[in-house]
Amino acid sequence: MNIQPKTRGFICTTAHPEGCASQVQRQIDYVTSKPAIQGPRNVLVVGASTGYGLASRIVSSFGAGANTVGVYFDKAAEGVRTASAGWYNSAAFEKAAAEAGRKSYSIVGDAFSDEIKTKTIDLIRTELGQIDLVIYSVASPRRVHPKTGEVFSSVIKPLGGTYSNKTVNFHSGEVSTATIEPATEDELRQTIAVMGGEDWQMWIDELQSAGVLAEGATTVAYSYIGPEITHAVYREGTIGAAKNDLEATAKRLNAGLATNGGRAFVSVNKALVTQSSSAIPVVPLYISALYKVMKEQGIHEGCIEQMYRLFAERLYGEGETLVDEKGLIRVDDWEMRPEIQAEVAKLWAELTTENVYELSDLVGYRREFFQLFGFETDGIDYEADTNPDVAISNLR
Repeated sequence: MNIQPKTRGFICTTAHPEGCASQVQRQIDYVTSKPAIQGPRNVLVVGASTGYGLASRIVSSFGAGANTVGVYFDKAAEGVRTASAGWYNSAAFEKAAAEAGRKSYSIVGDAFSDEIKTKTIDLIRTELGQIDLVIYSVASPRRVHPKTGEVFSSVIKPLGGTYSNKTVNFHSGEVSTATIEPATEDELRQTIAVMGGEDWQMWIDELQSAGVLAEGATTVAYSYIGPEITHAVYREGTIGAAKNDLEATAKRLNAGLATNGGRAFVSVNKALVTQSSSAIPVVPLYISALYKVMKEQGIHEGCIEQMYRLFAERLYGEGETLVDEKGLIRVDDWEMRPEIQAEVAKLWAELTTENVYELSDLVGYRREFFQLFGFETDGIDYEADTNPDVAISNLR
């Protein structure tokens, strides 16, 4: 079939297998062009099929030579419906890992469930024995609590008052004002339940109880802080409250793991084009301005560059892992340089529909959005007949 992008708001409902495979290979090529990392040997990535989770798995396997287990919730192709981008990404990763002689296994299902945790533990015990790094990179709008059955749904809202700021329709280029009503107490509670640290804690507790977490193991979850421009809807909103819970969980996990030489961190990463960030009002316009400034300064990074730097310089570099006063790893340090933020703020004040393509990198933002789904990728013939039915090797 001929596969073309079909969008609904900030979601692309189709994905291109060859384009996704090309994007995965580009990340692999970047990592293999860099010095090898003396890091983990057996790695579990929870949320492994896109974005920072996928990049973490690639760096683990092709940068450190580690065996990996990836847990993710993606769908195979069915009839005229393509598979999800994460499915195609994972198929390409598994194929490349096998060709490189790395052990790798995929578990597809609800990472929040007891069933998938048990299945993952059984696989680790049988195939790897123990793991020494757990990456937690789950981004989901919904969670069913495994113990109570309660269904939680997250929202992207401010706290305490109505919020208004500029935003952009990245398909049309129209800059407008987004106004968001504040979250209720129950919406806040549910967002924390979905995006906070409880499930991360459950994963580590169960891995420890099962004896498959190695002595001295490290675990890392991902977060974002961002600039003042986005604080009301992000860091000081419902998502920020969930991230605060995630950071509190890291402190508890670190205290427990430290008794056996282990570590737990939250890594604060750079703002990048992801399905999740595309859904947050204000953020796409901010990222478009940020990209323009960082590309002009020659310090722009994507997911793979960020994750290589995290592993090579922070987690497994020489000396102790560098953290800020709150104990957070900051690989958003280039984004948050005062001179970068000052230039972004200057552009922000001037941005309108008429000048958005001049004052921001909206073209680059849109291209990266479609590349998440395998489109707008160099070297791919999008007019060719393409088989959407792609199998994942080592799918358990």
